[in-house]
Amino acid sequence: MERPAPLIFLIAGEPSGDLIASRLMAALRRRSGDNVRFAGIGGPMMAEQGLESQFPYTELSLMGFLEVGPHIPRLLRRIRATARTARRLGPVAFVSVDVPGFALRVARRLKGAGFPLVHYVAPTVWAYRPGRAAEVARYLDHVLCLFPFEPPYFEAEGLDASFVGHPLLEEPIEEADGPDFRRRHGIRPDQPVLAVLPGSRASELRRLEPVFAATVRALAGRIEGLQILVPTLPLHRDAVAAASAAWGAPATVVEGKVEKYAAFAASDAALTVSGMATLELALAHVPMIVCYRVNPLSAAIARRVLLVKHIAMPNIIAGRRAAPEFVQRDCTPRRLVPALEELLRDSGRRDEQTRSFREIATRLGRGGRAPSERAAGVILDLIEQRARRGLGDVARDARGAR
Repeated sequence: MERPAPLIFLIAGEPSGDLIASRLMAALRRRSGDNVRFAGIGGPMMAEQGLESQFPYTELSLMGFLEVGPHIPRLLRRIRATARTARRLGPVAFVSVDVPGFALRVARRLKGAGFPLVHYVAPTVWAYRPGRAAEVARYLDHVLCLFPFEPPYFEAEGLDASFVGHPLLEEPIEEADGPDFRRRHGIRPDQPVLAVLPGSRASELRRLEPVFAATVRALAGRIEGLQILVPTLPLHRDAVAAASAAWGAPATVVEGKVEKYAAFAASDAALTVSGMATLELALAHVPMIVCYRVNPLSAAIARRVLLVKHIAMPNIIAGRRAAPEFVQRDCTPRRLVPALEELLRDSGRRDEQTRSFREIATRLGRGGRAPSERAAGVILDLIEQRARRGLGDVARDARGAR
């Protein structure tokens, strides 16, 4: 009777984890000659790769938020049930993707189950709570890291770690056509264009939109013909369109990845909040000004717990301030306007940032194998190593019996 294909148990939560895991699954299928099965928890993109989720993955998005309290009993039941299911299915590997609040609790229950425990998207021990590296080293077998500086934090605790590259490298950022975007939206080739990204969360928009509005209005009076591009999410489009209409410069609001990356390619510079957008802009080689503002209490707490000197991910990777940052009291139109005017007028300033961003892209793995392919290779190697050890144990037992 033909043996079933090896099974890999996966956990992912939220759309970003679903995307990363689905690409990993596709890479595992390619590298194994489609001789692999999947089980676990995931979303629609993982379902396209053959996963039937144990329960709706949207439940995992609660982890880490204040409103998690009322859901704790159900989540604990899910953790126990997921660990039991994984043990019962006996996979050749367990791979969790992000959602550490849920996934790492499941992994801790699976220690000693006889298959490798791998976590993809390493906990940010370099930013805060460095003790987590020693904690996860007690039960994980391997960590797959997005950033090149991460593995040493875990290896120092005896946990194997591999840098595989950032998932954004698999996005169509470099393929975006800026001139075509300008033609489609009636923007002249020589017209100055500023991308404005006021945030993806409603709280960010409420706090920073007035600052960005005043900044753009003042900048429009200094930069003739300034055109504004505002990439946003569908749920914020109407609010952003209404707000940007009063910014004092022509503003084009776009949504969706393809249009966002095309808008980046069409932009001379960007004004953005700190977050994933800074890394997207860096990989698109768009010079930027980064800013952020939170309430004073949150800022005071952050200053006490954060270990990093910079807030923008490109600056953290570079180890220096490749892009200017304006945080808290510095996040004002009085500071932002002259910085943006200089960036838009001075091609040398823009070129300096662009050179830094090219270096950052190389450090992240651009030009090499796709991150999902690297991750799949590490996982398949771990499975093979565990299988060889298992055969060695069987041989030793047989010799002992003789």
